[in-house]
Amino acid sequence: MTPADREAPRVWHHGLVARWWAEFNVGGPEVEHFGARLRELGGPTLDVGCGSGRLLVPFVKAGLEVEGCDDSADMLARCRARAGAEGVSVTLHRQAAQELDLPRRYRSAIMCGVLGLGGVRAHDQEALRRVHAHLEPGGTLLLDHHLPYASEEEWRYWTSAGQRELPLPWPAAGERRVAADGDELELTTRLVALDPLAQRATREVRVRLWRDGALVAQEERSLLEQLYLANEVQAMLQEAGFERVTVLEGYSGAPATPASAVLVFRASRS
Repeated sequence: MTPADREAPRVWHHGLVARWWAEFNVGGPEVEHFGARLRELGGPTLDVGCGSGRLLVPFVKAGLEVEGCDDSADMLARCRARAGAEGVSVTLHRQAAQELDLPRRYRSAIMCGVLGLGGVRAHDQEALRRVHAHLEPGGTLLLDHHLPYASEEEWRYWTSAGQRELPLPWPAAGERRVAADGDELELTTRLVALDPLAQRATREVRVRLWRDGALVAQEERSLLEQLYLANEVQAMLQEAGFERVTVLEGYSGAPATPASAVLVFRASRS
């Protein structure tokens, strides 16, 4: 086991970051795509790393039988609040994916934007193994993954010259948006380090809270991200016990191509 395997995962989905995600990270093509697939596959479904309910709440509201799990109490609280505002009830479990141990099995599961978060490869592999164990025979996992070379700007930091430019400075200003209660949140991110040998990126986020024009709070958090290429993800799924792994392009349902920036893996339990 490497030192990275023994390291605690590092994520930033707490506090003001969780509030930003809940307030502004809504919708997206994933909702329609995964919702249609889950309707075909049937429930019950487990949304692994459900966060503030960007997918889960619309799914439940549409009549799908979906439960969620996440390691962040703050994100789960935001999910419950969102569900309550939408007039639906949700079943949530506070568990990290690599520690998943629930009392039931599921017909399907989704992992949207989850693989690699925390930056510990052994945890990612264990998470896939545990999701496999929580599926019924014949059950299906849908997992999306953004390829590390999708961003031409960031891809250059894999080179020796690019690594010497890190850490990047904080931008002068971030994205500033108005929350539902009139507060303003400003989100700024930067890349701190990229290790191409370990395939790990270190990122930092800064969130500022403004009220009536005055800065009243600020938080800075860091995140480790394990970076995977397509063949690695496929091998990890097979190592976890999945069979009939299909690789599709983004949320179109078409076969993946060398130009694909986002992949959706569909994997089955025998």
